[in-house]
Amino acid sequence: MTGLKIPFTGLKKQYNNLRSEILDVTDEVYRSGQLMDGNYTAEFENWLAKRNGTKYAITCHSGTHALEIIAAYYAQQIGLIVPPKVLIPTLTYAATANAFMRAGWEVVLVDTDAYGVINLKKVPRDLEVQATVAVGLYGAALKHQLYYSSGLVIEDAAQHWLSNDGYRLGNAAAISFDPMKNLSNYGNGGAVVTSDMDLLNFAREWRNNGKPKHHDLGTNSRMSEVDCAQMIVKTKYIDQWQQRREKIADYWCERLKNTTVRCLINEQTRQGHCFHKFVIEIDRRDIVKRNLELHNIETKIHYANPLHELPAYEHLDGPDILSVASSLCRRVLSLPCYPELSDLEVEYIIDSVLDSAS
Repeated sequence: MTGLKIPFTGLKKQYNNLRSEILDVTDEVYRSGQLMDGNYTAEFENWLAKRNGTKYAITCHSGTHALEIIAAYYAQQIGLIVPPKVLIPTLTYAATANAFMRAGWEVVLVDTDAYGVINLKKVPRDLEVQATVAVGLYGAALKHQLYYSSGLVIEDAAQHWLSNDGYRLGNAAAISFDPMKNLSNYGNGGAVVTSDMDLLNFAREWRNNGKPKHHDLGTNSRMSEVDCAQMIVKTKYIDQWQQRREKIADYWCERLKNTTVRCLINEQTRQGHCFHKFVIEIDRRDIVKRNLELHNIETKIHYANPLHELPAYEHLDGPDILSVASSLCRRVLSLPCYPELSDLEVEYIIDSVLDSAS
């Protein structure tokens, strides 16, 4: 396999496959002069709402901004003198906690189960909280009963929104279209999906500096008409891409059975998974990662540390260094898994993993 180099993403291959369609719609938008808030934006938002089974979708600059919109809206709705409390899994991207902390919430970090999903059994029964944030880490589908809460349920759906469970389980969900996602923009992009009309109106004003009525503060946070036009092109292929991801993941899971490598997609997590990441738990992770690099296979670690081990969050209530999340962070490795991988590359990756693990 001399000379075979496998990057972590297939963005170059994807663009080459779609280049003519992407350039056509880009030229159409530029020639029209309607660069913001046009028909493509409306079409993409309608597609998102339908895909998520919600009444509304509103695009914004990023998944982080989508979270900030939701956090700000519900903080205002709750209106407590003391900061409202929100439960957040400690194994997630920093943006999940950042959005709520900036909006004045008191974040309580919660340990995860062996698959990186929040473990509500670790929450004290007498702890009163106003919201729980559900994160489908790596693309795992979420079950409503798992996130039963007396308060709001908010989805950070950046990684799992394409899971085929067929519904959004909470009051609102934040979506990301950054280049690492299954459905990605050429840069940043995000959306809030909800059936709450008041949240829809809040989000519309928030993303446009409070216009038109300036009831609340906001910022400049829109996806451009070109962004949305290019995303519409990709929506035509997303089901095909998802099927290819599923096929690759199923093959790798079968190859990893009865080995020392634990796949985080198995009979407990497989149903509804959208295969945003293909993650393994492995002994001597850093050595294996280096061996794969020598085989020209790029891998990533998601994530190197849980939030409670990072300086910005170590003051928060939450688990200690002996947590399940801490253990996972020292053993997980994300393999390149995307629709543009050839069968030869799929075989080479899994063969190299098994050779490195032996």
